[in-house]
Amino acid sequence: MSSFDKIHTIENNFARSNPNYLKSMFGSTDVMPLWIADMDFEIAKPIQDALQKLITRNIYAYEFITEDVFKAISDWNFKRHQLKLNPKSFVQVSGVLTGIGLLIRELSEKGDSIMVQTPVYHQFYKVIESANRKVVSNKLKVVDGQYKMDFEDIERKLKTLNIKAILFCNPHNPVGRVWKKEELQKLIDLANKYNVTIISDEIHSDIVYSKSQFNSIASLNNNEKNIAVIGSPAKTFGMQSISNGYLYIPNKKMYTQVKSIVGSLYLDHGSIYSANATIAAYTKGEEWLNDLLVYLEKTMNWIIDFIETELPQITLYKPEGTYQIWLDFSTLHLSDNALKHLVVHQAKLALTPGDWFERSHTQFMRMNIASPLSKIQQAFYQLKKAIDTGVDASFDKNTNTNNCCSC
Repeated sequence: MSSFDKIHTIENNFARSNPNYLKSMFGSTDVMPLWIADMDFEIAKPIQDALQKLITRNIYAYEFITEDVFKAISDWNFKRHQLKLNPKSFVQVSGVLTGIGLLIRELSEKGDSIMVQTPVYHQFYKVIESANRKVVSNKLKVVDGQYKMDFEDIERKLKTLNIKAILFCNPHNPVGRVWKKEELQKLIDLANKYNVTIISDEIHSDIVYSKSQFNSIASLNNNEKNIAVIGSPAKTFGMQSISNGYLYIPNKKMYTQVKSIVGSLYLDHGSIYSANATIAAYTKGEEWLNDLLVYLEKTMNWIIDFIETELPQITLYKPEGTYQIWLDFSTLHLSDNALKHLVVHQAKLALTPGDWFERSHTQFMRMNIASPLSKIQQAFYQLKKAIDTGVDASFDKNTNTNNCCSC
């Protein structure tokens, strides 16, 4: 039995199971919460030890070890991805979305446009629009069952619209693509041609499956002028509530500009808990991560087999990375409200609604699978039973259930 098979029943305040959140977004608390992209697993032992050491020393004076953090990140990326990063080109921030928000404000003006590839992580919309910038959608297209970037649409919009940056996601959330070098190079060439910065969110960079290879935007040719990379150990090591984010900016002028504003707001004073946990993760956590990836891929293969044999009505876009799966329910031919009723109230599952990621994707849902396999299996058994039964008599087609998309 793997340590990842352990079911945890401790009381907690985790957002995924918060009854107030579940009630307001899904209309029920009697659901298995598989909607937030975090893990149900204990973190690696070296990270636990690093945190325990801090807790027991009982002295918490000022302490700054950001240079050690940046070295650990650089060494990890070289070992894991053969990616050479200059430790002096990092800026620490309190979180990934904080970093994105700062970059958008520094690289554009109010009223400017920021491009995203949709469907995409829903907080991208908020971080752009809250800065009084406009979202320009470059819709991903499905070719032979796989999502692809539409480069003709990208160039047409870069040429005609006032776009200052492309907010990019690699690996992509929610569709799970790990972008290939040739795709990234095309994007960089277009960004350079139209003098647009690529802000690359690479927080899932280490959650990549065996038949794929992660390529950072920072590894490509001619990238120095117009890129900024966003990262964090949060997704890789299950440290969402204790990790900082970091920016990697190879362009010296942009680096100086961003570092100055971050410093002026004192956003670079990270927690010593986060710093020590990050160093422990990147210097001693590789064995744990390797085991995690094997476990996740085992779970993924079980899901693929189950859907093929037991739930052919659902289309699964097999992810190359992340621990999210993107499910298409459209062949069930249910109304949007009926589908939500079936999944939430009959299957008793809280999955992330697809229209969070793009408004037209009302027949899609995202599921987090970073949980014990037995739990994921139970979720699919419940889903199959609900689909086989059909929408029950308790469903009121006049009831508006769109409140589950309110945040």
